[in-house]
Amino acid sequence: MSVANREISPRLGYGATLAIAALWMVPFIWMLVAAFNPESVGAGMASLVPRYIPTLANFAEAWGSADFPRYTLNTMIISFGILAVQLVTVTLAGYVFARIEFPGRTICFYLFLLQLMLAPVVLMVPNLVMVAKLGLYDSLLGVMAPYFASAFGTFLMRQAFKVIPRELEDAALIDGANVWQRIGFIYLPLAKPSLIAFSIVSVTAHWNEFLWPLMVINSPDLRPLTVGLASFTRGAEGAQAWGVIAAGTLLVSAPLLIAFALFQRAFVNSFASSGIK
Repeated sequence: MSVANREISPRLGYGATLAIAALWMVPFIWMLVAAFNPESVGAGMASLVPRYIPTLANFAEAWGSADFPRYTLNTMIISFGILAVQLVTVTLAGYVFARIEFPGRTICFYLFLLQLMLAPVVLMVPNLVMVAKLGLYDSLLGVMAPYFASAFGTFLMRQAFKVIPRELEDAALIDGANVWQRIGFIYLPLAKPSLIAFSIVSVTAHWNEFLWPLMVINSPDLRPLTVGLASFTRGAEGAQAWGVIAAGTLLVSAPLLIAFALFQRAFVNSFASSGIK
C-alpha cells in the first residue's frame, strides 16, 4: 500500500463519519431550535438556524397540556421494574448455562437463543392473549411481564461468567460458600461491566418502546411517555403547534439525554469492557 493511500483512507473515513453524524443530528437540531422558538407555528419553524430570542413558553404550554409527571412515573416504573427482575433472571440463567453441567445444556441454550432470531412484532399477539388470560390487560404489570426474561441478557451474562476462572469458585466452595454466596461475592462483582452495559440497553429500549404499551394500556393514567406523547402530539398537530410538539418531545427525551451526558465515560467503558459494539 502506498503512502498516499495510507494517508487518504483515514481522512475519507473521518469525513464520512462527520457527514453521517451531521445528517443524524439534523432532526435533533431542528427539535432544539423549534422548542425555543417563540412563534411555535408558521414558515419560520422549518429553519435550522435560530433567529429569535429563546423562550420557554413552548415548554410551559406542553407541560400544562399533558400529564408528563404521571407519564414519566409510569415509564420509570416500567423501565426499572423490568430491569430489576431481569437482573435476577439473566444472572441465574447465565450462571446455569455457564457453570452447571446437565444433559442437553447446549441444545437448551441454543433453543433459548432462538428468541433473538424472532422479530418482536411476531410475538405481540401471543403475548397479548397471554396477558389478557392472566388478567393483566390494562396494567403496568402487563406491559412489564413479557420482558422479565431476556435472551440477550442471558447470553451476555453467560459469556461474562465463562471467562471468570473456575478456580475462584472452587476455592470459595472449599471455604464452605453456597451457590448464592459464590454468585453474589465472586461472579457478580467480576461481571459488573456486563451488568451495567445490559442495564443501559434494557432501560433505553423500554423507555422508548411504543407499540407494546399502546396495545396493552387503555387507561390514560397508565400511559408511559411514548404513548402519552403520541396522544399529545395528535392534539397539538391539529393546531400545527410544532414548537409545542418539539418542546414535548424534548421533555420526553431529556432524562435519557441528561443521564448519557452525566455518565458518558462510564457508559463507554462498560460497553468496551463487556465487548458490546
